[in-house]
Amino acid sequence: MNSNRALRAASVMAGLGIALATAPASAQAEPVTPIPRLEVERYLGDWRQLAAIPQPFNLVCARDTRANYSLTPNGDIAVRNSCTTWWGGGNEIAGVARVTDPATQAQLAVSFRDESDPRTNYVVTAIDPDYSWALVVNPERTAGFVLARAAALSAGQWTDVRAAIAAAGVDSCLFLTSPTTGGAAEIAPLCTR
Repeated sequence: MNSNRALRAASVMAGLGIALATAPASAQAEPVTPIPRLEVERYLGDWRQLAAIPQPFNLVCARDTRANYSLTPNGDIAVRNSCTTWWGGGNEIAGVARVTDPATQAQLAVSFRDESDPRTNYVVTAIDPDYSWALVVNPERTAGFVLARAAALSAGQWTDVRAAIAAAGVDSCLFLTSPTTGGAAEIAPLCTR
């Protein structure tokens, strides 16, 4: 991608991401519902971002956005996100996640800064029974991520993902596909897939 196209794409995504990140949640919306129980041990490991509601912090990422989760000695979850930037270099950030809902273990507070008491901002609202894909949404529904173990999902899996997004009370058109080596090659609204 040439630099002009990269800058245009980044500008569009930045505008959308800032608008979504600052939009207030509907006062009438029901709370986001987590899955009944997240098996944290099965959730650990590598995930690829296949679609997301654009966020200011990941606008530098052009493709191959990944998350790696591992247990820390004190029982929290170490988070390492990485991607390839628009300029072909790598970008990485590390943080920590703490389970905020012991009953489901599907609600977490993820922090990339030293926050003394971060609030829940990561809710696993759907997961494939074999843990091949997951949908994560924040409580305000202004951030969302489709994560998968593989670089691509089947047509049936995408149908399930879109149904999960609708069940979470989010419009699938807000999610943009994330270019991934071996998967999607372009950025497009998920509702057009």
